[in-house]
Order: sequence, then C-alpha cells, then structure tokens
Amino acid sequence: MKHTTMAKRALAFGLSAAMALSLAGCGGSGSSGGDQTIRVGIWDNNQLAGLQSIADEWSQTSGYSVEFEVLDWDTYWTMLEAGVSGGEMPDVFWMHSQNALKYMGSGVLLNLNDYIESDDAIDMENYYEGITNLYTQDGVHYAIPKDHDTIAVIYNKAIFDKYGIDYPTGDWTWEEFADIAQQITEKGKADGVYGTYCNVSTNQDFWYNLVYSYGGEIINADKTASGLDKQETIDAMNFLADEILPACPPQDTMASTSVDSMFLSGLIGMECAGSWTIPTYYAADDVSDYAWTMLPYADRNGDGQCQPEERCSIYNGLGWAAYSGTKNPDAAWSLISAFCSQEGQTKQSELGVTMSGYIGCSDPFITAFDGMDISAFVDVEEQGTLVFRPYSKSAATWESDNSDILVDAWANPDNMEADLKAAAANMNEVLAEE
Repeated sequence: MKHTTMAKRALAFGLSAAMALSLAGCGGSGSSGGDQTIRVGIWDNNQLAGLQSIADEWSQTSGYSVEFEVLDWDTYWTMLEAGVSGGEMPDVFWMHSQNALKYMGSGVLLNLNDYIESDDAIDMENYYEGITNLYTQDGVHYAIPKDHDTIAVIYNKAIFDKYGIDYPTGDWTWEEFADIAQQITEKGKADGVYGTYCNVSTNQDFWYNLVYSYGGEIINADKTASGLDKQETIDAMNFLADEILPACPPQDTMASTSVDSMFLSGLIGMECAGSWTIPTYYAADDVSDYAWTMLPYADRNGDGQCQPEERCSIYNGLGWAAYSGTKNPDAAWSLISAFCSQEGQTKQSELGVTMSGYIGCSDPFITAFDGMDISAFVDVEEQGTLVFRPYSKSAATWESDNSDILVDAWANPDNMEADLKAAAANMNEVLAEE
C-alpha cells in the first residue's frame, strides 16, 4: 500500500496542475512535430497490438494520440545512438539491460524522480528489485519497469511420440535434459531432427541458466570481473560441450538458421526459450503439438537431491523511458504511468503482451493463451531461483566479444575451457575501462 506524505501531496498538486494544463491544452507537441502525438519506440512487433490497446485507452482521457514505431533490434539502438548527437528521437521508448547504463546520466533520458513522487499510481517498491536497480543511477530513476521475463523449455510432442520418448516433466535435471536430447538426435538422424538447439548467442535463454544452476557466474556481483574463468562456470560449460552440443545442429547451421525457424519446422525436439517467444509459437499451425515445462535442475552433488537454487532462470525486464528533449514531458510521463500502473500492468498480462514488471500482476498472463499451458514461466519463480541477466555499463561490448571468442568452443568443444579463459581475460580488460 502506498503511504503518501504531506510533502508528496504538495508536490503532487503542483505537478498535477501543470500536467493537467499541458494535457488539456492545444499547444503540446511530440518531438517530431506540432500535433498532439506521442511517438513510442519499441522493437517487438508481437507486443504492438496489446500496447496499442492500453495506449488507446490513455488517449481517450489525455487528448494525445500514440504513434508506435517498431524497429528491429540493431536499428533501434542505432536510432538511440543518433539521438545522443541530436538526431530525431521518440518521446517514449524501451530500455534494456544490455545498453541502459550507457544512456543513464548521459542527458538523453528524462529524470523521472519528481514524476514518481507526484504519482500515486507508481511506487517503486512494487516492482522487481533487479529491474528497478538496473534503471536507477545515483538515486535517479531513468525508466520504470515494463515487464519481466523468465525461461522455460518448449518441446514438440509429435517428435517425442514418433521416437517413443517420454515427455519431460518439471522434475528433471540437466543431465536428463542432455540424455533426452541425445536420444532424439540419434533416433532422428535420418530425418534431420536434433534434440535441442544452443548457439553461442542463445545466452539468456539457454547457457546462462546452465552456468548459474551449477553455481557459476558470468560477471561478479560488483560488476568488476568476469566469472567465465570461475571453476563452476567452466564445469557447467564443459558439460554443455560434452553432453549438449553433440545433440545440437552443427555450428554453421545454427549460425545461419534461427532456433524458432528450426523448431517450427519440426527439426528440433526441445529448446530453452524466453517468455517473450510465446506469441511466436502460439501462432503456429501445429501449436497443439507444443508444450512447456520448467527448466531442469543441476544435480551438483550427483545425489539426485536437488535444491531450489539449483534450478535457475535468468530474468530480465525492459523499462519505459522518456526522451529528455521531448516537447511533451508531462504527457510522456502520463503514458508511462498508464503502462506501468497496477491497472496497466494487469491489462498487459491479460492481453498476453508480457508478464508484468509490477509484482503480483502476472497471473492473468498464464491464461492469456487459450489451450497452451505456460504456467512453467511463473512456477519457476516459486520452485527455483531467479537470477537477473548479467550486465554492466559495457555489456553490449563484452557480450558481443564473448560470442565471437566462444564460436571456437562451439566448433571445437575440447577448447571450451581455454576459450572461456580467453573470453574472461578480454572481458576483464573491457570492465577495467568502465
């Protein structure tokens, strides 16, 4: 429950009055023109319809229209980089853990503190701590948590049936995952079917989860050193090299063909996937063949007595940010508040956009996809450990570098340990320059 102080009420009155005048007047404009339009930048077309629905409701009371611009990932960040140099920017847009620290404090993002203080719909204690911390620097909030995601395993029941393999359950280990993947690969050889898919780039949605399940880490807690050369990390990745990669398509195939394309084509038996992929698989013609289950445990002691912390799901969360140079800062905030309020976050879940960044609002998401049981994405929060996606100010650089270096380990699994140590050394050099 929100506790509103007298000082907050006073601030709220002043800012609310200003916002009311701004939103009701005729002189407001988006950053690109003189009309009553708020431009919004995103990179996932799957979320567009649901977000537009929430924005349309906001438009009815604000008097502003909302214009979404959906860009691909690379173009999106190129657009923001251009904005730093005075290029055209949307009024409201997403932030991501890979790049957020580069933009916070740079003057590009609007300081949201006063708006938060004045808005009874927004209390930062209601959001996932890791996401809130990500978008906060030196006490300044630069984005409000939009959502959170977790990882689960999707499998093709038709493939399991064809090769006489029992469906996986949520009570399984990574060793059992690898064994099933190997069985599918062996039995599906003549059909070109593989047990699973793990490319160098499928980090958040695959091998990061394995590393943390085995007690390893990608970066240390204070973000000063790589964890790729930690023994637990090496052990996890050697297991990947020895037991999982042999059940995957060849490296050159994975480099040229995405996991969703191969899975939807019936060439992959099971894969680790983020909750953001659900709409893609739900829209498939053969969706009835697909089912989800929780990520495996890591049997660290080899005794079969797994502990909750040995089932780890990486989670991440986008943030809604505003451009500091927007001509309509009050309207931009008002839209962000509509997206991030308890009401907006609940509707986001109900519409199947994503799970919410507001704690306790994700249950409707589970029933948003009629006929598909996606409860594994929420169950893992209760039956495992959530680990926030590894990041630092230079995450985009060292994550790309790691992928380049580890390509050799994917092609030559015997080189895994040496390549991990090389990636760690490079990553430490990058971190030292932050």
